[in-house]
Amino acid sequence: MQTSFKALTLSYKQAPIAVREAVSLNEIGCRNLLDKIKEFTLAQEVLVLSTCNRTEVYYAASEDYSQEIIKLIAMEKGFISTSDVKPYFLHIDQPEAAVQHLFQVALGLESQVVGDMQIMNQVKNAYQWAADAGMAGPYLHRLLHTIFFTNKRVVNETAFKDGAASVSYATVELVEELTRHLENPRVLMLGVGEIGANVADNFQKSTIQNLTIANRTHHKAVELAKQCNARAIYWEKVWEEMRQADVVISSVPGDCFFISAEQVAQMGEKAPAFFLDLSMPRSVDGNLNELANTAVYNIDNIKNRATEALEKRLAAIPAAKAIIADEMANFQTWTREMQMSPALQQFKNRLEEIRQREVARFVKQLGDGEKELVETITKNILNKIVKMPALELKAACQRGESEAMLEGLSALFRLEQEPQLA
Repeated sequence: MQTSFKALTLSYKQAPIAVREAVSLNEIGCRNLLDKIKEFTLAQEVLVLSTCNRTEVYYAASEDYSQEIIKLIAMEKGFISTSDVKPYFLHIDQPEAAVQHLFQVALGLESQVVGDMQIMNQVKNAYQWAADAGMAGPYLHRLLHTIFFTNKRVVNETAFKDGAASVSYATVELVEELTRHLENPRVLMLGVGEIGANVADNFQKSTIQNLTIANRTHHKAVELAKQCNARAIYWEKVWEEMRQADVVISSVPGDCFFISAEQVAQMGEKAPAFFLDLSMPRSVDGNLNELANTAVYNIDNIKNRATEALEKRLAAIPAAKAIIADEMANFQTWTREMQMSPALQQFKNRLEEIRQREVARFVKQLGDGEKELVETITKNILNKIVKMPALELKAACQRGESEAMLEGLSALFRLEQEPQLA
């Protein structure tokens, strides 16, 4: 039986933000899910990737574990019924399609902002967590390193990663657009995680210079503020500072901090005009839109901005896809070679059994020097016999025709079929 590589994915393409935040996992959640999958399924190589735009599980197994994994995600998130989220999950059970999906996700072809730089770091983190959990085997190791190499090729050989067309840059661009009628607008940035830090960094290239940063761990806010020529405040002063701000950007998860419509309504005329919610789960009440002179923009509103960088990236998509196709072909060749290795080893072992049995019948009458000579000669003959089908099989792998040759070899020498990863 052949083990297959599969993908279970839920993303912004098919799921609204409320569903995405219901299944969104932080680092602890991703690590816990890896442990649960290891305990309750027979999946052997597993990668859990969860961002504001997607929650995905890639796994190797002969069976379809999509329903079990959805239930395990629900357990981790603390809800019992999966009926509300299950329809939004897409299961990819064809190995090549699952591999291609991971390539395109990792390189930013599936991102809301095409070519988003952040997703590659998120994939690297997911890979590290899989390795830490003992859920990354030879197949996943090779696949991820091939993807990393492909990303370097795309960066070096195309314009697909050029410019600053990322979610962080799109956020800054939207703030500029919303405040173009204001003189020296005041922006309050909440949270200095990866996306918060990237947003703050992008403000250095902006005309907006009045940026204030707040974080629960104050020294992190101070460090980022120094790097970005901004001002840092203590977390305890967030609500006071909010009354002075024109724009509030939150990247703090909603299960840690939440800005309700009631709290903002109490500010009256001092309430900020704009809230940009980059967090998952959301940390800004969507009902703020019902308040006068107040607008909320969530991650779904921060779409691709019409920038020169984005236009270059869009034009470079065919070149990026061509590189992906090239490296995917190399990876599939490696996969087929790995499939043939056990059969070749069994073939060699079978010949070795025959060699040893036949040599044993005659060496009893030989001296030590003659025995050694016979061993050397027969081993050399065996290695040359094995080398010919090995070369033919490798060539067949390059052509994608190795399966028929493997079947013939197995039938001729009665080799056992072992489960392989495809």
